[in-house]
Amino acid sequence: MVRRVAVLMVCAALSVLTAEKKPVTVEALSGQRPRMPAGPPVWAPDGKRFVFTQAGKLWLYDVPTRSKKELASLGDFEAAATKGTTPEIFEFENRRVREQSVQWFPSGRDLLISAGGDLFLFRIEAGGWSRLTATPQPERDPKLSPDGRLVSFRREHDLYVLDLAEQKERRLTFDGSPTLGNAELDWVYPEELELGTAHWWSPDSQSIAYLQFDVSREPVYPQVDLKGMRAMFEPQRYPRAGEPNAEVRLGVVAAGGGPTRWMDLGETRDSLRARFFWLPDSRGLAVVRMNRVQNRLDLLVAEAKTGESRVVLRESDPYWINLHGDVKFLKGGKEFLWESERDGFNHLYRYSTDGAQLAQLTRGDWEVKEVACVDEAAGQVYYTSSEPGPLESQLYRVSLEGGERTRMTPAPGTHDIAMGPGCEFYLDSHSSLTTPTRRTIHKKDGAEWAVFAEPDRKALEEYEVLPSEIVEVKAADGTLLYGRMIKPAGFQAGKKYPVIVSVYGGPGVGPAVQNRWYGAVALEQALAQRGYVVWMLDNRGEAGRGRKFETAVFRSLGTKEVEDQRDGVRHLLSLGFADPARVGVYGWSYGGYMTLRSLLLAPDVFACGVAGAPVTDFRNYDTIYTERYMGLPSENAEGYDKSSTVQAAGKLKGKLLLVHNLEDDNVLFQNTVQMVDALERAGKQFELMVYTNKSHGLMRGRSHFNQLLVSFFDRCLR
Repeated sequence: MVRRVAVLMVCAALSVLTAEKKPVTVEALSGQRPRMPAGPPVWAPDGKRFVFTQAGKLWLYDVPTRSKKELASLGDFEAAATKGTTPEIFEFENRRVREQSVQWFPSGRDLLISAGGDLFLFRIEAGGWSRLTATPQPERDPKLSPDGRLVSFRREHDLYVLDLAEQKERRLTFDGSPTLGNAELDWVYPEELELGTAHWWSPDSQSIAYLQFDVSREPVYPQVDLKGMRAMFEPQRYPRAGEPNAEVRLGVVAAGGGPTRWMDLGETRDSLRARFFWLPDSRGLAVVRMNRVQNRLDLLVAEAKTGESRVVLRESDPYWINLHGDVKFLKGGKEFLWESERDGFNHLYRYSTDGAQLAQLTRGDWEVKEVACVDEAAGQVYYTSSEPGPLESQLYRVSLEGGERTRMTPAPGTHDIAMGPGCEFYLDSHSSLTTPTRRTIHKKDGAEWAVFAEPDRKALEEYEVLPSEIVEVKAADGTLLYGRMIKPAGFQAGKKYPVIVSVYGGPGVGPAVQNRWYGAVALEQALAQRGYVVWMLDNRGEAGRGRKFETAVFRSLGTKEVEDQRDGVRHLLSLGFADPARVGVYGWSYGGYMTLRSLLLAPDVFACGVAGAPVTDFRNYDTIYTERYMGLPSENAEGYDKSSTVQAAGKLKGKLLLVHNLEDDNVLFQNTVQMVDALERAGKQFELMVYTNKSHGLMRGRSHFNQLLVSFFDRCLR
């Protein structure tokens, strides 16, 4: 009997080992509960510890001892926060506004925590926390002064400071209003200039530089919430191409209060203020100023006491200038690191503050992606780049004098680096096409010090994850493009399969095709399990492959991109297993625009498409993004006309599903309304789905959309 039981147990174990994994289904996309990964590290001033959030908890990781401990539940702070009254009118705020929810005090013993609109002091060593504010109005964008004595924040439309020792609050500005924001960003600056905050402490903790946004000239878009019994007017300030931007001023105010000194940065109506950095001696600020269409850039230094400014560095470009990382000061402010694409690819340069170029640190037909850390004492810079190829992101080290580079991350794939102060340790989040993200801590020489988090393989063990393949494609003119393909489940040579093309394709973003992990339980996996070839291609216009590749779309969006997508599908068809009569396309945002353009300009290739939140005429899109690539509508009317899908609606031949959020704050719903009107007038049949989210993406309704998309493609391609 014992032997029989043992045999049965062995058979059962073998059965489990050999059992087939489940296919990824559309239902699994909503039913799967993946392990919540740890949030990004917030490094302590000593660079040897960091805090992070995970599953609603705040944790501390100690690098030297390779240990972590739970500090607090974030829900406790949320529960303790004062809950203000719900505003009568919903206010749209850009998702790219970056407020620090956790900050280290310079002592490294305490944390400032922002939760539920209130501020809290958390004592790591002593344990416990105390509440710093308790007001009906939320304290927004809090910042500790460098000496740790004061906290600045915005309340409604004005700037305040709180003295932590005396528990006294001081108001620094008094003229804020719904159209005049002190230390308050408008919508378009965070979205298109990636400016996530609007005030900065001086290094000596004596002054605060802040931006004042006058949005009174920005047009109002009439967003409306229609879900209730009464329609609610929810206006949004949204400047479209050719319309007035906010007028932005930079001021400096003493932390103790008093008048603001305004910096003289030139006229405000047709220029953009894009970056702001205090000089190390606190005597002035470096400011990046651009003209409206962003083909000229000035780096200025403004004196904090007088407001006078001078130009330190000037760049121009026949197309446009991409903004990159922060200015990194060296030698107490006498020198700085600068990123520029002047030789066709983004590289690092060292300058003196009198404007003289001292060295070019990197060069080659590849891109510097981000500066991870500057070790001035050792004379070295750590940065990530695509030097091995556009599919990779690797960490390198180079001397401040330039010269030979040292690769720090040997494993192929994508490495996201978070390096601590002093550059002594860094957290490397690494993945590849075949390997989920593994997070490890390394010493500055690249040696692995500890494993922070092993890959989450639960979904891989449960589901059949079909492999992604990188495919090289030659465009019609010989340009090398990269595609990514997933063959359908049960693939059989000689059989013809329908194809679904996933596309984004827009400038300023990319590349989308990389040697990284794309997830196990994902929509593309569900589509491949249903018998589709899933295809994605990086077309010209996308970022990450140099100026020539990106600027091919200048003043004519939506044409070169479709040509490349057409060439990508033709290459796929040449492989022999894709059915040329059954090719669909889908995308969101610029991908929605590309879906429409593909259906209109290449009806011989694409049989049907799902266009999510599409721009249908770039006259409807925001100033800063659109004018960077298209120029002003008054100066490029023909280009705007040719890029419009509304004006080409009569060319539609394939089947179309339009999808949009009613209160999309980025790509306004008006785009889809205009397309619907044009299609109706042209006598074209189409389908339409409207969601009620107050956002650009599907914050709610993702499962519904996945089912909708799959059902649509099943009807038109199978």
